[in-house]
Amino acid sequence: MRALPGTVIGWDLNAALGLAAALGIPPPAAAELVPIIEAEMVRKLNEQMER
Repeated sequence: MRALPGTVIGWDLNAALGLAAALGIPPPAAAELVPIIEAEMVRKLNEQMER
């Protein structure tokens, strides 16, 4: 996870793609889906930290 004090700015995408590979997710599918999932997770984490 990449973060600044008080906010999350993103995931370590190399780690996320490595995890996807370990789970057997084909690289093209992971490359397509990980950024979408990352954006939503970052948005939700930052909302939770604001509360």
